[in-house]
Amino acid sequence: MVFYEILKAVFLGIVQGITEWLPISSTGHMILVDQFLQLQVTPDFRDMFFVVIQFGSILAVIFLYFHKLNPFSPKKTALEKKETLSLWGKVIVGVIPAGIVGLLFNDQIHDLFYNYIDVAIALIVYGILFIVLENRNKNRTPKIQTLKDLTYGAAIMIGMFQILALIPGTSRSGSTILGAILLGCSRYVAAEYSFFLAVPIMLGASGLEMLKFGFVLTGLEWGILLVGTIVAFLVSVLAIKFLMSYIKKHDFKAFGYYRIILGIIVLLYAFLFA
Repeated sequence: MVFYEILKAVFLGIVQGITEWLPISSTGHMILVDQFLQLQVTPDFRDMFFVVIQFGSILAVIFLYFHKLNPFSPKKTALEKKETLSLWGKVIVGVIPAGIVGLLFNDQIHDLFYNYIDVAIALIVYGILFIVLENRNKNRTPKIQTLKDLTYGAAIMIGMFQILALIPGTSRSGSTILGAILLGCSRYVAAEYSFFLAVPIMLGASGLEMLKFGFVLTGLEWGILLVGTIVAFLVSVLAIKFLMSYIKKHDFKAFGYYRIILGIIVLLYAFLFA
C-alpha cells in the first residue's frame, strides 16, 4: 500500500510540475486526476497536499531565476540592482488583488467551483480566449518587450486577472498571461512575469495551508508530501525551460486547442458517468 501511494505522489508531482507553468490549469488537472487516482488519505490531507505540492514548483522558479530575482547579487551593477528592486515592486503590487480575494473568499470559492462542470467550462472558455487573442495579435507588435517596460499600472491590472485563477480550470499562468498579452506584453514578458507573480502568492498559500493543517503527519503522509514536492520541482524546471523555448517560435494557440478538447472530454465524462 505504501509503495502504491508513493507512486501516486510521483504521478501527481509530474502533473503538478507540467501544468503549473503551462497555461492549462494545474488545479483543474489535479482535481480531475484525483478522481481516477485517489490518494488513500484523509480529505483534509488531500486538500493540503494539492496546495503545498506547489511549493516544489515555486522552488523551480527561484532556482532558474535566482540571479535575475536577486537584487543583492555582487555580479550586478547599481543600475541592475535598482531594476531588480523595481521588478520586485511590480511583483508585489501584482500579487495584492488575488492575495486579498484569496484570503477572504478561498473557502467559498472552493465550495462553489471545485467540481467537474466548472473546471470543464473554465478550460473551454480560456482555450477559446487564447485562440481569439492570438489571432487578433497575429500582425501586432507588443508594446511591452521587456520587464523594464512594464509599468506599475500594468502590473496591478495583470494582478486583477490573477484573481480569475482562483477558479479551478482557469489556470493561474493562463489568467496572468492572457491579461499581460491583452495589455500589450510580448509572450516572453507575459510568461516571465507570470512566473514571478507566482512566487509570493504560492509561497504564502503553501505556508498558510501547512500551518492550518499542522505539522503532525504520519510517516506515509510525510513521504507522500515530500516525494510529490520534489518531483514537482524537478518536472517544473523542465516545463519552464520548455515553455520559454517554445514561445520564442510559437504562439499559445496549441494550448487553447488542448484546453477545449480536454474540457469537452470532461463534460462528456461528467454527463455520462459522474
